Amino acid sequence: MGNNDCQIEWRSQCPISSALDVIGDKWSLLVIRDLIIHSERTYSQLLESPEHISTNILATRLELLTLLKLIERKSPLGSRNNAFKLTEAGLALKPIIEALGKWSGKYLYEFHSEIVKLK
Repeated sequence: MGNNDCQIEWRSQCPISSALDVIGDKWSLLVIRDLIIHSERTYSQLLESPEHISTNILATRLELLTLLKLIERKSPLGSRNNAFKLTEAGLALKPIIEALGKWSGKYLYEFHSEIVKLK
């Protein structure tokens, strides 16, 4: 392992495979989605997401996304609650997440008619 390697078991050297190792699970993507929509969220606010992430999975994903510098903790002045926000690397995922949402609204609508269509 090199100096910048972390504790992820990378499946291959392929950049697409490596990206999927990081953001390929639904919970990581949904945390990133919530932070794109709301700029910052506390742990409790992330738990309130309509997909009902469990506390242990949320804690694990926040730790991973922080380790990989996609999100960072932000402690509001005078508050005991840490909030999380996207880093520059995390914000760079916004067009990818938006494109995924548009694709889903266009091609999955016939299978999931209640899906929200993005413009």
